[in-house]
Amino acid sequence: MRVLSCLAAIGLALICSRALCTEDETPNNKPVKVVADARLSVGGRGVLPLYLSSDWSMPLPAVSRAVILLHGRLRNADEYYISAHTAQVAAGNDGKSALMIVPQFLAEVDIEAHKLPADMLRWSLVGWEGGDAALAPNPVSSFEALDAILARLSDRRIFPNLKQVVVAGHSGGAQVVQRYAIAGKGEAALSRQHIEIRYVVANPSSYAYFGAERPVPAIAASCQGYNVWKYGMDGRPPYLADATTVALEQRYVEREVIYLLGTLDTKPAADKSCMAEAQGPNRYARGHAYADVMARRNRGALNHKVWDVAGVGHDGDKMLTSTCGLAALFDSPGCGTER
Repeated sequence: MRVLSCLAAIGLALICSRALCTEDETPNNKPVKVVADARLSVGGRGVLPLYLSSDWSMPLPAVSRAVILLHGRLRNADEYYISAHTAQVAAGNDGKSALMIVPQFLAEVDIEAHKLPADMLRWSLVGWEGGDAALAPNPVSSFEALDAILARLSDRRIFPNLKQVVVAGHSGGAQVVQRYAIAGKGEAALSRQHIEIRYVVANPSSYAYFGAERPVPAIAASCQGYNVWKYGMDGRPPYLADATTVALEQRYVEREVIYLLGTLDTKPAADKSCMAEAQGPNRYARGHAYADVMARRNRGALNHKVWDVAGVGHDGDKMLTSTCGLAALFDSPGCGTER
């Protein structure tokens, strides 16, 4: 079983590894240590590596929930896969009713270091966080890769009893989830099969705004690119080119989104650009400020919730295995910190 082999290969000591807990201080220009062992073709235009807790090449009638967990800026999908397994165990899930999926958005340095085949998708070091096109073998958006995963999950021949999909991410992965909740087209395939979807955004360093307002207007006023994608709606990548800002916002407010914010995630974020600084001094402040702005627009975002995780800083493992993290991923009881 892939979970057990991954645990054996990496070691239980990495369940809260230094890399997962201190991503800001670790360079992301080094090759990943491990490449995920499963493969998914994205429209025949490239191959995406990913971890799967069960083999989805055959029917999985026991699966009623799928959790897609996105890694952070270090592309360390192996460590996030361990965290996914830890959360699954903490939630009391038997491992059969929930499928855990951790895709890996590789960079050119990873392809070279591991001598991967030419059809393996690779992005710039940070471009995948905002839905940019892959550098090779074809210009496939990281959002299209997520679309391909959701399309696979919508196949009732493989998942006859799937009821809910959760797309979650921490840090850099949360940046992907927040933007995909705005832009993503893969939800349509799930909706046709009456499968619900939820987006869990945990401690990202920035958000995509729909208007010109910012929590720190003085910084925005002197920042030429403060409203450029991925921070705003200007200059959006081709994946979003066919939708207006109004349509994107309407889609976003209709989707179920949980902002999961660590109350101690108050140190300066890795993104110190003026675009990010205009959103607030730290991740915790930026998350609440963004949710407040959305609540004031268009009669509010009633499908969006903000859950504080008390006593936790920028630590993906602790966020995901907290009471509110388990509630967001698995609907476990006990989360009473909604604001």
